[in-house]
Amino acid sequence: MDYAFLAFFALIAGFLDAIVGGGGLIQLPALLIRLPQTPLPVLFGTNKLAGFAGTLVAANRYARCIRFDWRLLLPVGTAAFAFSWLGAKLLQYLDAELLKPLVLVLLLGMFVFTWLKKDLGQTHGPVPSPKRRLWYGLLLGSVVGFYDGFFGPGTGTFLVFGFVLLLGFGFLEASAYAKVVNVLTNVAALGVFVGNGQYIGQIALLMATCNIAGSILGSRLALRKGNGFVRVVFLVVMGLLLLRYAWELGASYVA
Repeated sequence: MDYAFLAFFALIAGFLDAIVGGGGLIQLPALLIRLPQTPLPVLFGTNKLAGFAGTLVAANRYARCIRFDWRLLLPVGTAAFAFSWLGAKLLQYLDAELLKPLVLVLLLGMFVFTWLKKDLGQTHGPVPSPKRRLWYGLLLGSVVGFYDGFFGPGTGTFLVFGFVLLLGFGFLEASAYAKVVNVLTNVAALGVFVGNGQYIGQIALLMATCNIAGSILGSRLALRKGNGFVRVVFLVVMGLLLLRYAWELGASYVA
């Protein structure tokens, strides 16, 4: 097995994920390429372990520089945790491929909307009332949390978009909040995967170490460059996600 290959892509995944999410877009395909005969839940668990390490480090770095509203963040994180656990449980019985057409449509809509609305996330947008803000946050945490446990790649990107569009955050603040929520969804999903022994420890440790290194670089750059930089990376990651899902769906229909 080419460990250098997995280490390199884990480093890139950690870097991207710390800025705007989407690390699973890089990391999971690398595992699929090198371990094609490994059961999918085992690869998901290995990917989650590696990604969790980098996400935890990024969340800690953001927490030092950005003031969180814990009255909002804790309920959102709790909802995301519960629904991520549910999604990971359902993955044991259902085919994750069922979500791909829906994910492709959602990503296309998000990409076009963000591309056309140049000022989206550059500054704080209209902020809903506290009650509505909480309900929007709970909805976001529940839906994206379920997606993270059941499928995974792009979770951070969906969270960032939700915080910007629904709650009026700037891109940098949205990325910071997304990291904390993503830590909780990863913990919930890992409770299922690790509990079932669905991971490869040696590979997870190697990729986690590289993911952390990339995460430190990515979060440092995002904090230095601000909303404009995060928006550009956000569009790049969404474009890559779109290409990946379009390719996979096209290949499945041809086959």
